[in-house]
Order: sequence, then structure tokens, then C-alpha cells
Amino acid sequence: MTTMTQTSARFREFKMPDVGEGLTEAEILKWFVQPGDTVTDGQVVCEVETAKAAVELPIPFDGVVHELRFAEGTTVDVGEVIITVDVAPGSEDAPAPAAATPAQEPVEAAPAEEPKGRTPVLVGYGVAESSTKRRPRKGAAPEAAAVAAAVQAELNGHGSAAPVVDAPPAGRPLAKPPVRKLAKDLGIDLATVVPTGKDGTITREDVHAAAAPAAAPAAVAPEAAEPVAVSVPETPATVGSARETRIPVKGVRKAIAQAMVGSAFTAPHVTEFVTVDVTRTMKLVAELKEDKEMAGVRVNPLLIIAKALLVAIKRNPEVNAAWDEANQEIVQKHYVNLGIAAATPRGLIVPNIKDAHDKTLPQLAAALGELVATARDGKTSPAAMAGGTVTITNVGVFGVDTGTPILNPGESAILAVGAIKLQPWVHKGKVKPRQVTTLALSFDHRLVDGELGSKVLADVAAILEQPKRLITWA
Repeated sequence: MTTMTQTSARFREFKMPDVGEGLTEAEILKWFVQPGDTVTDGQVVCEVETAKAAVELPIPFDGVVHELRFAEGTTVDVGEVIITVDVAPGSEDAPAPAAATPAQEPVEAAPAEEPKGRTPVLVGYGVAESSTKRRPRKGAAPEAAAVAAAVQAELNGHGSAAPVVDAPPAGRPLAKPPVRKLAKDLGIDLATVVPTGKDGTITREDVHAAAAPAAAPAAVAPEAAEPVAVSVPETPATVGSARETRIPVKGVRKAIAQAMVGSAFTAPHVTEFVTVDVTRTMKLVAELKEDKEMAGVRVNPLLIIAKALLVAIKRNPEVNAAWDEANQEIVQKHYVNLGIAAATPRGLIVPNIKDAHDKTLPQLAAALGELVATARDGKTSPAAMAGGTVTITNVGVFGVDTGTPILNPGESAILAVGAIKLQPWVHKGKVKPRQVTTLALSFDHRLVDGELGSKVLADVAAILEQPKRLITWA
């Protein structure tokens, strides 16, 4: 189901839906339509990014786009109207279409009477209806806007301020909800921010300017003008000479930060290491690439490592579990959803292969290839990242030996694979050049004792050293 309201028999509104897992906001990445465009039921009108994934939103009715309420790059709360559609084009008394602008707060249409409660959305249910009404927007005087623009220009290093007149009226600063949230996240009091937006509105750039650590001289009004007391940030920015850049934490980066902090300070981590000769595994990879049964799928060392971990879990099933804090229980999983940490332009994500334990080697290879391709295209869905049990992170692709990986929240173990390098190694009593790598296994010590963790890591290493164990131990 989708989120929509009906403002009249002619105009219908489409709200930002909850696209999954109780998310509360999303950023509009791209609009695919503009005011005046004709849309049909099911047509994708925009792409949004949540803390989980990028998602395309379809419109649930036919008509002509009347207004886009938010510009691209704006973070919008779930339940906010993002687009209005004229479902009866050609009727009289229609207001002119309007495109969204970042400096203009959306105009709210008077909604028809609706039953109270939570609104059904694309996935699950949205936020509850609020009984709080938005305060009517008051336009600031032109003189006040001139004062704000002049002072901000001086703070940004664009020359001296223009003559100032009367100070803007006191009251709650004017800013859109995403800007208020940004100010809260950065610890900025909006009352101290000089607005440069239309009608005295505080913009995102104003908040970043107030948060910047660089200092600039205070604006001085010309002698001909009456001095006015204007609120100036203590640490205004100087454009062009700033030595730091502040980047808002949102989307995938925000989700990663929350997940890693939650995991690191909830699950007691233990990490063990082992260095192993994987020369025979590399030979097996080369042979599989020539095998007709593996035609059409990508064969690489990660495939064999993934299969080795699955066999190790089969031999030590207690490692595949989760900690239920609420019920004080250990939940044993009789399936393996194998997570693969993937670095994407949007940040680190961990999609997983469902029921990886049941897949043959060709099936596992195909699933790995599809997972990686989807992640690189930025099309990984929230469902693909939910329900993981154990994870592999291949840090070796960056040329490093290994690391101490942090558990994906809700999982029991994560295996880090280092770079495979040609190194001197004692083989059959002689020092020979061999393909060697280092593995690191981090596990939740509430679930996994040292003995169990050591057995799992030793089994993975033994399989990579002698890949025939994939047959004898399977």
C-alpha cells in the first residue's frame, strides 16, 4: 500500500512512505517528473535514500503533476507530503504548478477528514497522526531579509555588509524540519544563526556556516546607517580559507555509525587470527574457472572461503546463533544467511545470501555475483540486508593483511580475509614460495566460547589449506 491523501476531488497528495523496517526519514535523491508532467498509476516519480538503501517510489494514481514539495537533496520525514497531483486536469480555478525549492517551506493543503490512527504505507505503517498543528508561517520584512543577507555575506568573506536597518522581529527562528534536525545534530542553537533564505528562513548552508570553526571579523555597518544589534554566531565560517569541511551524517553513513557503536558496546568482541597456506585453494580456483559446470559464474578465492566457512559452521553449529537480551536466551539458527560486506559509493552495506547452507558451489557462486552486482548498482533492498547470521569481510582487496572486524548487529561471528600474497613458507621440510593469507574471526563472547571460536577458525584454515576437505567434511 502507498501513502496518499485527498485534498479535494481534484488534487491528491502523495506522502513519503515508510519503505521498510520502521525508518523515520528519507532523502530525495532524484525527481523523475516535473510540474506539468503526466503520470500514471505505478509510474516511478522519484528515488529516495534511506538508512538502508536507495528506493524508487511509484505514484498510486493517474494525473498531472501539480507541485513538488521538496527539492532533490532534502531529507523528508515519513508522512510528509512530497508531491501533489491534479487528477482532473482541465478543470477551472487551478493554481499554477510549482516546483520545489530548497529555500521555500512546502505549503500545506487542507486535508479532508480522515480516520485517526496510523496511515498504511508502502511497507508496514507510517507515523501516527499528530494532533499538533504547524504554526502559520509569517513573512519577514524586506528590511530584515536585507540585514540577514548583508551580515551573512560578511561572515562568508564576501565583502562588507550592506547598510542595515531594523532588526528582524523576535520569535522562533524560521527553518524547515530537515534544517532544524541538522542544527540539532550539530549542536547549533537556531536562535544564534543568521538567516539568508527567503523571508528570513534559515537554510542548511546557514547552519553549516554557524558550525564552522573558522573565525571572521564581525560585520561593521557604515556610519550613515543606524547601528543594529544582530545575533552573530561565535564561530562564523570564512569561505575559501576554511581548513575543515563538515559533512552531515545521514543515510547509510548514519546507519553504519549507529550499528557499529551499538555492536561494539553491546557484544563483547573476541578476535582470533591464523595465517594459512592457501596455495592449493588458488590452484582449485584456477581449475574451477575452466570447469564447464561453473560456466557463466564468477569463480574467485572468496567463493571457496565462503564455502569453507559454511562447512565449518556445519561442523560447529553452535556458532550460528543470536543473543536475545529481552528473553535472556541464546537463539540457535538452523539456517545460514551469509552476509558479504560490500563497499559501495553509498558506503558499507552487508547484504546476505539467504539459506546459503543449502546451495551448491555453482549456486553459491551465482548468488555471490548477483549480490555484488546489485550492491555496486546501489539497488540492494532493505530485505536483502536483513536476517544475516554470520558475515565475511574481504579486506584483502585493499592490500591489507587482516583486521579486527566488528560484528554486524544481531550476528554471532564475522570472518575477515586478508590479502593473499606470495611468501616464504616451510612446505614439506623446505622453505618455498607459497600463497599465504591471514584470517581473523571476531565473535560474540556471550555466545561463543574461545574453544568454539578457535575450532571454527581452525576448520576454515584447514579447508583452505587442503580444499579436498570440502568433500570429506561436507
